[in-house]
Amino acid sequence: MAAASRDLQGLLAGLDPTADVAQRHIWLINCFDWLRGDRASPQAAMGRVSLLLDAVEARPELRERLRAWWRVFTQSVDLTTLLADYGFAPRTAFVSELSERLRRKILPGTPETTDASDLFRMVLPGVFDAGWIALLDETQLARIGSLLGDATVDPDGAPRWRHTVMDAITYCSSQVVAAGFSPELRLRMNLEHHETRPFHALMADLDELREQMFEQPAGAESEEALQAAFMAFRDRLDACRASASSVYTHLEDNGISVGLVFRLRQLRERVLRIRELLDCLMSPVPAPSVARLIGKLVLAGGERNSIRALVASNSSMLAAKVTERSAETGEHYITRDRASYLQMVKKAAGGGALTALTVLLKFGIYALALSAFWTGLASGLMYAASFVAIQLLHLTLATKQPAMTAPALAARLRDIKSDGAVDDFVDEVANLVRSQVAAVLGNVLVVAPTMVALALLVQYALGRPLLDAAHAAATLNSLSLAGPTALFAAFTGILLFSASIVAGWTENAFVLHRLDSAMRYNPRIGAFLGAARARRWATFMRTHISGFASNISLGLMLGLLPAFAGFFGLGLDVRHVTLSAGQIAAAAASTGLSVLQQPALWWAVAAIPVIGALNVSVSFYFAFRLALRAHSVSLGDRARIRSAIWARWRSRPVSFFLPA
Repeated sequence: MAAASRDLQGLLAGLDPTADVAQRHIWLINCFDWLRGDRASPQAAMGRVSLLLDAVEARPELRERLRAWWRVFTQSVDLTTLLADYGFAPRTAFVSELSERLRRKILPGTPETTDASDLFRMVLPGVFDAGWIALLDETQLARIGSLLGDATVDPDGAPRWRHTVMDAITYCSSQVVAAGFSPELRLRMNLEHHETRPFHALMADLDELREQMFEQPAGAESEEALQAAFMAFRDRLDACRASASSVYTHLEDNGISVGLVFRLRQLRERVLRIRELLDCLMSPVPAPSVARLIGKLVLAGGERNSIRALVASNSSMLAAKVTERSAETGEHYITRDRASYLQMVKKAAGGGALTALTVLLKFGIYALALSAFWTGLASGLMYAASFVAIQLLHLTLATKQPAMTAPALAARLRDIKSDGAVDDFVDEVANLVRSQVAAVLGNVLVVAPTMVALALLVQYALGRPLLDAAHAAATLNSLSLAGPTALFAAFTGILLFSASIVAGWTENAFVLHRLDSAMRYNPRIGAFLGAARARRWATFMRTHISGFASNISLGLMLGLLPAFAGFFGLGLDVRHVTLSAGQIAAAAASTGLSVLQQPALWWAVAAIPVIGALNVSVSFYFAFRLALRAHSVSLGDRARIRSAIWARWRSRPVSFFLPA
């Protein structure tokens, strides 16, 4: 503590009200650095606050110098920007706010500023400051108030800070009104809330509150009128908040926009800021309210600078809507009885047969010997066309299922508190795993013989094998379990999950912008297609847009990402279980019966179940985890679910593979 006292003496010696702006602000930054000390604990910082107050109060000359410094500070720095705008985005667009936060992280700030927000960020930069400020007791707050509270008084006799707070409330209220009047929100508000017109009267109520506070003579009647004006303004503010919240119902029904969610969150936070400022203004003992406000400003500054917080807070509803739309699609991939199980096997068999043709076309593209990029692009377009054909023919590609079925499974966790609900969920898990097994087996067991038949047909037609000996050997070696195949299969699982996110996002955008209605009723489209055909196309696209987005994005990723990874020297490749099984069959058929004696064949065959398991499990894991977060499933409920699934595995393992 003796060392702290010596440091304090040097700090107070540097207090100079006549210094320039930069030096005064550097002194303030140094003062709070001294209060934080070594950040050992918030209690230690509180002890330093008492030490500082004792030193100032013991010396009248120092006390007057501090008050003079504070007067100069409040006259040169506009504190209303701090109170009204700190923690809020000056831009209303999500992308521009993201770029602004990146800029602030890269470029340093300067204390030579009259912007209180920029200075506050340097003076109180972290969560630790909010901790020790929250621990300040009433005695310490009263001592701080006696030092600074009467240092600045306006000509009307009221402390200047009250006018500053009222100005901040005015600025915040104008932002709330502007947001409420914006067409993006106004047109989506509930009609009942919109007709009450709360945003129209908000500023008038605030003017009445200002008049009662500063322009009316003191007295019992004036106090009652002030309280009545305060209650009227607060109720109007709550009505504005309720009206804005009604927009969420519209978004749930008509698609989510990150930009709209961002604006709604900004409006809600501004309403809460106004409530906090009103507490400071109307409280008979304002010091505790001011301390709470400063602590919240510190936390808001941390959120304001965090890129992760921006993305997480504004994408949570989009994630929920994406998983919800994926859940609607995923329901079609879950079999619950023997008939649907056999139907899944048939669809998977058809998907496997068509994938054999895809493998044949892939080898044809490789035979063209194009550059890496054009080979990847051609392969990606071919994959996309093949996957879309499988979709339109109502066939099944096994690895496309997990990322869609995981949200459908998680959607059943909304009411998971009862034991019966957990048992029902475990039944659904068994149905899902069984469906995946049926689809994978249907794909793999059909693609291999179909590919062998196609290879023999090509050999008969061309008079030579589909692949020469070197290429056949290279194909088997590249798919060997002894190589990096497992890593590539897991990477492919991530691509499968990514394709499901693209699908959900695209369908959400399709619904949000009402493109099906535009296709159905737009005069130009109707004139070009005809009214009846336009209606059919609108219905068709609304039904299939998610599948198109998923299949096209997956195809392009499978084709192009290995080329891009090779450009950067990463050496990443993709391993899709159905495509890999077809490649192995093509290499084996090209080599002949002697391939049965080669270990490379059996190492490649052994990799097939590993590829399938990783494709399915990785994509399912990421999709299921996202869905759990979207539905806010607690850690305790997750533990109950895991225990119930393991119990089912021990008691009835066959139910995960065959229908009852």
